[in-house]
Amino acid sequence: MVVTTGEMLVSAAAPTADPYGPAAPATAPGADEPGRTPGAGAGAGLRDLLPPELAAVDDPREVAPADARDLTRQLLRRLATLEEGTREYSYVRATLVEMNLSLVRFAIRRFDAHREPKEDLLQVGAVGLIKAIDRFDPSLGVEFTTFAMPTVLGEIRRHFRDTTWAVHVPRRLQELRIALARAQERLSQRLDRAPTVAELAEHLSITPEEVVEGLTAANGHTAGSLDGVTDDGDGPGPLGAQLGADDHGLALVEDLVALKPLIAALPERERRILSMRFCEDLTQSQIGARLGLSQMHVSRLLSRTLGQLRDGMEDG
Repeated sequence: MVVTTGEMLVSAAAPTADPYGPAAPATAPGADEPGRTPGAGAGAGLRDLLPPELAAVDDPREVAPADARDLTRQLLRRLATLEEGTREYSYVRATLVEMNLSLVRFAIRRFDAHREPKEDLLQVGAVGLIKAIDRFDPSLGVEFTTFAMPTVLGEIRRHFRDTTWAVHVPRRLQELRIALARAQERLSQRLDRAPTVAELAEHLSITPEEVVEGLTAANGHTAGSLDGVTDDGDGPGPLGAQLGADDHGLALVEDLVALKPLIAALPERERRILSMRFCEDLTQSQIGARLGLSQMHVSRLLSRTLGQLRDGMEDG
């Protein structure tokens, strides 16, 4: 059973150094009573499922950090005895989520350098917390935070990998980009300059071609808008207006240079026929009328001349 959206909405207040540190009050009301979390307005029957220390608390996020760990252990053991899908199971599970949201706030501190909104990371981290609660086995004797933190961090990293790239890049290249960033930082400190491709390849034991591929792939993480305004020597304007396009006429330059001596070597009559046909766009009958030739004669002369030029181009 999935926790409702209202149960997952949390504030983006700055986390404390302790994963179980005090959390800020929710910015959105819960589902049971305005201004309170989903568990705050539960009936007495459901609240009897909670330890006495927690049953008297309206908001599980207000539990003191010193009590949160022990209460989490008790609730996880209680959750293991309940049948999944029941109202009781859902209530205890939602209480665990609310009480441990400070773990998520603590986890996203590692991603402060990213431009992803904190609210989005909190939501993603909450999904990881729910997965950790569902998968945790209290009989193994492992501390819940030890199990939950890697799950939450993994969910956040998966979010960055799958949704924050502007261009789809294979996972291999995404991981290579991270390795290259770390290597660049270490080598820059050691060498007191930016490392070369060869130095990065040697440091990571990969080929220079793979380094170039990874650096190129890093460009796909973010993308600029063609409608973005830039200000260069020509004045401000959209970036798209300054991008060049293929000039297909340039492909004809070499052909024209090669044709020039071939045409110059033709007899005067053949040159005139070519000029009238391709420059003045006259028909064969009109050319024949000007030169005093039949249309069939003009056709044979034109075909022979074009064949000579074609052979000359191929030989050249």
